[in-house]
Amino acid sequence: MTELSGGPALPQERRVVTAIPGPKSQELWARKQATVAGGVGAVLPVFVKRAGGGVLEDVDGNSLIDFGSGIAVTSVGNSAEAVVRRATAQLQAFTHTCAMVAPYEPYIEVCEQLAELTPGDHAKKSALFNSGAEAVENAVKIARVHTKRQAVVVFDHGYHGRTNLTMALTSKNMPYKQGFGPFAPEVYRVPVAYPYRWLTGAENCAQEAADQAISQITKQIGAENVAAIIIEPVLGEGGFIEPAKGFLPAIAAFAKENGIVFVADEIQSGFCRTGQWFACEDEDIVPDLITTAKGIAGGLPLAAVTGRAEIMDAAHAGGLGGTYGGNPVACAAALGSIETMREQDLNAKARRIGEIMKPRLNAIAEKYDIVGEVRGRGAMIAIELVKSGSKEPNPEATAALAKACHQEGLLVLTTGTYGNVLRFLPPLVIGEDLLGEGLDILESAFATI
Repeated sequence: MTELSGGPALPQERRVVTAIPGPKSQELWARKQATVAGGVGAVLPVFVKRAGGGVLEDVDGNSLIDFGSGIAVTSVGNSAEAVVRRATAQLQAFTHTCAMVAPYEPYIEVCEQLAELTPGDHAKKSALFNSGAEAVENAVKIARVHTKRQAVVVFDHGYHGRTNLTMALTSKNMPYKQGFGPFAPEVYRVPVAYPYRWLTGAENCAQEAADQAISQITKQIGAENVAAIIIEPVLGEGGFIEPAKGFLPAIAAFAKENGIVFVADEIQSGFCRTGQWFACEDEDIVPDLITTAKGIAGGLPLAAVTGRAEIMDAAHAGGLGGTYGGNPVACAAALGSIETMREQDLNAKARRIGEIMKPRLNAIAEKYDIVGEVRGRGAMIAIELVKSGSKEPNPEATAALAKACHQEGLLVLTTGTYGNVLRFLPPLVIGEDLLGEGLDILESAFATI
């Protein structure tokens, strides 16, 4: 009998047949410990054999419900049909020429799609890279050469990558920055509108945070020295923080008034994840530059900077690029991923996931006072966990809940500046039955801690 492949053909069911991790995964973990650098960790030490739809199957035969999507990467599901079809055809044609040496049409096609899908009707151009961190770093390069300024402004709780520059841009020290300095200069951090933790209350958050941020930029840096302001429209590693309504428009307006390039980092929140193509559309923000990666190519490494043509053209020929940037197979996969998003209306599916998850999570919050807040949009949802009767972060409960879910065959991820947030990023193609079963497991996990 032919063994089932992964992708959409994989049975969409949870199946736990061994302890998690099972014996084969434990053997592979021992091999990993012997040959892979210790700094490369793993949320859950199970080794995946196949994946598709809303499940991951490990080498021991366990089938886990996937609430992680490889950190918002496999939004169209693992090995989605259009991704496999297009990538396979490209693999058979050629695998690499280097777009800077001998270019090819798929690179152009991806840039055309990005020009169409990203916010704004102005003329746009793109440059393709390998990772989100590369995209952010190149956005800074482009903003600096365009404005002829050096300073870059970022926000509390923001995350932008693990390269030297993007570590400087990132707010959280452990595990991303500890011991890796010194970091790139001319990076300045200002407050973000975090409604749940704003000292004077969520109702004052947007205006006060915007006033504080703008005041710090004006007094401590000088607006005339700022090349770029970079922000995630929904802050990912910081804890799926939705800035209070009105904050992003105020910051974007300040940037425009002062000739500052406004960069929306949509690496985690983009490509249908929040129920819109891009999260900044929620408040009609039209960024000057937008960085994308993760969900763009269905699991293959690809990233992009897309923006106003006159800004993107500021860099001299040869100033942007990289050997693998815009690899033809990754570009083909991106075209398949976007095809899937369009044909299956994954924006609507993301909104539906939110409609199912939010009420269930709110019911859990009413029952357990360690849930401080349920937040997020579409299929980018989180719960922040606190000590009973306070807003003190509770990373211990967060870790215990994640472990309990993992043991029952539900993959969940933790996040947050304080390590006290459970985030949920299911594939947008997940079945509602699996989604409900995963929420049942989560609810049962609360009873165990």
